Amino acid sequence: MHGLHPDASSGPELFTWEFATDPYPAYAWLREHAPVRRTTLPSGVDAWLVTRYADARRALADPRLSKNPVHHAEQPHAKGKTGIPGERGSELMTHLLNIDPPDHTRLRRLVSQAFTPRRVAEFAPRVQELTDGLIDAFAAKGEADLIHDFAFPLPIYAICDLLGVPREDQDDFRDWAGMMIRHGGGPRGGVARSVKKMRRYLAELIHRKRDEPGDDLISGLIRASDDGEHLTENEAAAMAFILLFAGFETTVNLVGNGVYALLRNPGQRERLQRSLAAGETELLTTGIEELLRYDGPVELATWRYATEPVQLGGQSVALGDPVLVVLAAADRDPERFADPDRLDLSRSENKHLGYGHGIHYCLGAPLARLEGQTALATLLTRLPDLRLAVDPSDLRWRGGLIMRGLRTLPVQFTAVRD
Repeated sequence: MHGLHPDASSGPELFTWEFATDPYPAYAWLREHAPVRRTTLPSGVDAWLVTRYADARRALADPRLSKNPVHHAEQPHAKGKTGIPGERGSELMTHLLNIDPPDHTRLRRLVSQAFTPRRVAEFAPRVQELTDGLIDAFAAKGEADLIHDFAFPLPIYAICDLLGVPREDQDDFRDWAGMMIRHGGGPRGGVARSVKKMRRYLAELIHRKRDEPGDDLISGLIRASDDGEHLTENEAAAMAFILLFAGFETTVNLVGNGVYALLRNPGQRERLQRSLAAGETELLTTGIEELLRYDGPVELATWRYATEPVQLGGQSVALGDPVLVVLAAADRDPERFADPDRLDLSRSENKHLGYGHGIHYCLGAPLARLEGQTALATLLTRLPDLRLAVDPSDLRWRGGLIMRGLRTLPVQFTAVRD
């Protein structure tokens, strides 16, 4: 893997396997010495990394930093190396992560009704049912891989239910999503093939829902477009795709990283278990936010491109330059968070950037919070002596630029038999 840009002779090496395991010391160095730094990524693309909280928050809300890849002044060797693999070839580019106002405003308004607090609250019993069903499947074994057996299938089945994917098709979705996760740091071809299959399936599903609409998100998108909102079929498919793509891997990592952080911080984990046993919810609520800040599922915010020269953290970002805001670095900035490297589930002053900031603030945040809270509370209550089954040094983090998550999380516990 590439290290730093040749002109950055000092400082830590980025994007190695060691870095992936614990990037936080490197980010601390960057925050202090080079808070906005031009870096060559492993793909060969040059981009600016933004690591301080104040700069990050400003960049996330700066309208001069566009989400649309059409603004990338890319070198020939960088063609197609930004964004999600396969989305260009599958005509899935017109989604919320790649567009600016006014299209972004229109599409976001269309889909936001699915993620209102009321709709999410109505979905809570289904999330609890899915959570319990997954734990039931391994509770009697006394061991599990919490990524494969739990954190991964939970959001897949939840988002499929929300979108209106029939139960008999949901395992296909699970397979395609698995390809996306497995190839996070590997060849883009496998991911692109999965994206194409998903694109074909979503187009068929949109046709079916047109004839037989239900009370689901895809039917809602179709109804909105039929009511004169002019949502093209490509836009509807791209919307469904990005909700799945953005909605599942973030939750996989929130649950996986969250459980891992609790297992590494037994004092905090015991506090949470005592609080849950007493029927309290306050520590769970602040705890999920702290886990998002401490080791969140999204390491770098998705790509942005300067539409004009921009001054950022004392650096001159040129027209067309890509900018990557490092959420993981910003959320451990000591200028913003007291004792940032310490996990404190009761941290109340916690305006982390784990869900972004500005008009691209994560639309699915209420659902992710619900899934994260339900998953952690149920696991810790039903399997109270949960423990790591391997040495932490044996765990591997998935390669890849945007997301941060474990490949596996083997655990042991006292088998529970009904």
